[in-house]
Amino acid sequence: MAAEMSGGDLSRLRQLNALAVIRVLKGQPSLTLTEVAKRTGLSRASTEDVVRELLRKGWVAEAGATAGGVGRPARRYRFRADAGRVLGVDIGGHKIRAVVADLDGNVQHTARVPVTPEMGRLERLEAVDRAVEEALESAGLAGADVWASGVGTTGLVDGGGKVMLSEALPEWTGVDLAAHVRRLAPAPVLVENDSKLAALAECWRGVARYAKDMVFLLAGLRTGAGLVIDGKLHRGFGNASGEIGALPVLGWIRAQEHLGGEAGDVFAAAREGEKAALAAVRKYVKDLALGASALVLTLDPQMVVVGGGFSRSADVLIEPLKRELDRWCIRTPEVRMSALGDEAVVLGAVRLALDDVEDRLLDGRSPLVGHPQTS
Repeated sequence: MAAEMSGGDLSRLRQLNALAVIRVLKGQPSLTLTEVAKRTGLSRASTEDVVRELLRKGWVAEAGATAGGVGRPARRYRFRADAGRVLGVDIGGHKIRAVVADLDGNVQHTARVPVTPEMGRLERLEAVDRAVEEALESAGLAGADVWASGVGTTGLVDGGGKVMLSEALPEWTGVDLAAHVRRLAPAPVLVENDSKLAALAECWRGVARYAKDMVFLLAGLRTGAGLVIDGKLHRGFGNASGEIGALPVLGWIRAQEHLGGEAGDVFAAAREGEKAALAAVRKYVKDLALGASALVLTLDPQMVVVGGGFSRSADVLIEPLKRELDRWCIRTPEVRMSALGDEAVVLGAVRLALDDVEDRLLDGRSPLVGHPQTS
């Protein structure tokens, strides 16, 4: 005889069923109970119970009925992406970007504040405040309306949202970004390295949506990497995975120096066939490819995605990079340029926040406080 399920087991099962129904409804205009049951594998009775509870909590709404056929029209249900909002923040050397997105991850409001790489800690944090406040104001929201916030930054980040080490930004090591952003939006704040968030975004909405194993290369004024293994962002034991650029011999620290102060001009000249510019691009690609080859040989990924500020120059970067990878790798993976450009980090921050919302639903800690919002 099978053992009876405990109260805790039943509660967990209900949470898993609720998440399964939400995931089926997300991205669909609407579904009937029969369609939801078929796609989740739940019984009709269980599906009805779950949908009734989600209606009560505000995660799901009725979407009219299906006309036609014999008998009473079947009711249809939709996921309420407008029930809550999440915040995404990208803290870079040249700009701070903050976005407000719905629960489907659709960005609805954006704010951008220019900064400089030389800015100190206080100035940069003030710029973060301005960007967040502008994004919330344009959305007509208060900080308390945000269900979760994701933040991307250069440097090593610990599990609590503090920057452990940053060589790119002055006075940035030791900044507690989670605590700072929580002053503006008191819901949970998740902080992650920008390269890792860009990798997350590429697997969510970019060119790597169907790649289970992927190396993301952040190519710009700074070089970094994010790793996806078996469909999941790989952080490592101390959240320091992908920091292969810390090895000076690989050349990532100095790679961008080959392009001089105006990389865009160098890429444009290389596009026109200017010899000095082509030579500079080759030197840059050689340094980029050395570290990339080490990662490819270690992980054997399906795809390498190149993003960051230089990704706009895919036409002069991709083929030289492939040739260099062919030199060093046993098997050269598919090499693609990011389709997300400089939106990748902030979209990864949104995805990080949405994951937290789903995790809390799964743990029975619904983010909803009081009545759900309406758009």
